Amino acid sequence: QVQLMESGGGLVQPGGSLRLSCAASGSIFSINAMGWYRQAPGNQRELVARISSGGSTNYADSVKGRFTISRGNAKNTVYLQMNSLKPEDTAVYLCNAVLRSRDYPHGYEYWGQGTQVTVSS
Repeated sequence: QVQLMESGGGLVQPGGSLRLSCAASGSIFSINAMGWYRQAPGNQRELVARISSGGSTNYADSVKGRFTISRGNAKNTVYLQMNSLKPEDTAVYLCNAVLRSRDYPHGYEYWGQGTQVTVSS
């Protein structure tokens, strides 16, 4: 069973920093891409940042210059370093991975359960 395990959410003041982690586990053949999405009450789920197996990245315009996505040395882990946080960043952040596994050798999209990030003074 493939699972995405998230950690690092919490409460921070505006201007503060937070680092999110997500690790994929299970019978994985390869990972095409991993990323972070977020969803706030009343808003649609949006892409925050994404990184491919080759290291290419893309970011939402609202977080460019403040957030950085990276892959761990084990290659099954993704991090999101969030700096200069704003109240508008408050949302549930969800880890996402597109990967090939024993159950879905042609590829499948997986989601983590989400971690709450709250930016408030």
